[in-house]
Amino acid sequence: MTAQDIDRSAPVIVRDAIHVDAPLADVWTLHTDINNWTAWRADVTVARLDGPFVTGALFHWETGGLSINSRIHAVEPQRRTLWGGPAAGIEGMHMWTFTRDGGGTRVVTEESWAGPVVIADSDRARAMLTASIRIWLEGLAATAVRSQRS
Repeated sequence: MTAQDIDRSAPVIVRDAIHVDAPLADVWTLHTDINNWTAWRADVTVARLDGPFVTGALFHWETGGLSINSRIHAVEPQRRTLWGGPAAGIEGMHMWTFTRDGGGTRVVTEESWAGPVVIADSDRARAMLTASIRIWLEGLAATAVRSQRS
């Protein structure tokens, strides 16, 4: 069965958003080009998707010392993505939505974390996830804007 949403019953759920001064198509391309995440995300040391960014595809990435195998659960081109996978006792589900916002793009992301590690220290898990998502959004926005100037 393919998930269609984050785990709404998870002990940690973080939501954040950003306005990006770049066209939706450009932001979407950066977001879905997993093999190039390491070019604009200093905290991601490995990112590999063998094949297209489609529902059911698996990709591997490493961040913050975690090795993560994720499955893409939903792709609505230039609108929404959802992926998830386990890492170090955490079961994460990460959803992204994209909408045109004036001449730019509004990006909203929500991620749920569940599992024994999260339950053991949900405050620490929430702080880690909040910081990670903010870095990700700011990196995506900065890279998209820089590419507009090139």
